[in-house]
Amino acid sequence: MTDRYAVIGHPVAHSQSPGIHAMFAAQTGEDIAYGRLLAPVDGFAEWVKAFIAEGGRGVNVTLPFKLEAYELADEVSERARQARAANTLSFSGKKISADNTDGIGLVRDIEINLEFELKNKRVLLMGAGGAARGVLLPLLEARPARLIIANRTVERAIQLARSVRRQPAAAHMEVSACAFDDLPGQRFELVINATSSSLSDELPPLPDDLFVAGALAYDMMYGKGLTSFLAYAEARNVERLADGLGMLVEQAAESFMIWRGVRPDTQPVMLALRKS
Repeated sequence: MTDRYAVIGHPVAHSQSPGIHAMFAAQTGEDIAYGRLLAPVDGFAEWVKAFIAEGGRGVNVTLPFKLEAYELADEVSERARQARAANTLSFSGKKISADNTDGIGLVRDIEINLEFELKNKRVLLMGAGGAARGVLLPLLEARPARLIIANRTVERAIQLARSVRRQPAAAHMEVSACAFDDLPGQRFELVINATSSSLSDELPPLPDDLFVAGALAYDMMYGKGLTSFLAYAEARNVERLADGLGMLVEQAAESFMIWRGVRPDTQPVMLALRKS
């Protein structure tokens, strides 16, 4: 019998996940069907339980339900625990297991697809919300020399930095927080935009000299053309620019691995998405 999976969110019609997982299944020979579930904003848990009752094996979770997915689970991975959010749920009988594959998706895209080694790099993470929390632990495990979290509300950045300093992965590096106004004079090899600014074409106040030579500007958002953050970086002669499409495919591959025990090749999938 074909195993059923889905992406659940509100909205969800825009999600690329069904096409991505269809390509993974064709490539690996796994017998799965993957659809979309448009859950009401106040009905996430009921829709998940109904999907389980219908034989569903797992779901990817998108906005605005990642926090609810974490709370709904019977057991959670360390990645989900650190993020306090889940984007991948697996079902075994009535037991719900939660994981968060966003961070490993980001790190795999940066280090494998973009061939940019994170070890000993100075990294700026812009934002202190759920997107930033979801990638922090895998970022720390890649052992950058320094990680600074910048946010408009600096108290949130401070709280987030304080929470990850207790992680063993942060034992041998500097993890700190600041406001965007504190960035002038600081320079980085990697700047990651984990804010929602690119959705509204608005940027935080950023200095002109944020990047060292050869730096990578990475926006976790993706779309047609350059995001506002990547356009800002390009205007300052940053040559290495990347949007979040690779992260999207890599986090999906990690979910597929969790569910099916086989890791698909992400390169042809990313190529197909870029062409489309």
